[in-house]
Amino acid sequence: MNARSLVLAAAALAALSAQALAADDKKPDHKAPAETEKCYGVALAGKNDCAAGAGTSCAGTSKVDYQRDAWKAVPKGSCEKTKTPKGNGSLTPRA
Repeated sequence: MNARSLVLAAAALAALSAQALAADDKKPDHKAPAETEKCYGVALAGKNDCAAGAGTSCAGTSKVDYQRDAWKAVPKGSCEKTKTPKGNGSLTPRA
């Protein structure tokens, strides 16, 4: 293939990809995002969503698994049912 053929093939591929993405964007999204709640004490180290305690600044900064003052967003109604080696999740930070 010469350079011109490669450029034309690349342009055709880009156009087809753009059409596929545009068609996908028009599909209705029947899955509404589930409501969530902040659940303290259930995140693994570095996996918290935000608001960890002393020595941390925000998302991904918890230093230990199940840090009691770091939260993770979970489906509404599931927090206090979530079991960890350090007890169940909590809707409020624990010291």
